[in-house]
Amino acid sequence: MSNPFEERQGVLLERIIKNVERCNEAFNELNKCVQDVNTANKDTVITSKLFDNYNRNVNYNLKAIGELKEPL
Repeated sequence: MSNPFEERQGVLLERIIKNVERCNEAFNELNKCVQDVNTANKDTVITSKLFDNYNRNVNYNLKAIGELKEPL
């Protein structure tokens, strides 16, 4: 005699496994998209770092010569 609870549990486990596989595929696709965005933004990040470094250098030099004024 087969156990109906065991059959139901088997069906539920199959559904869970299928859903986890689909979830995993979706996360893999999401990771690839995020990686593509990060690659596309590399130039922006580099430019931002250059401007930040330039700003720090300008502030340092203005303080050194006493010409740094308070912001408006």
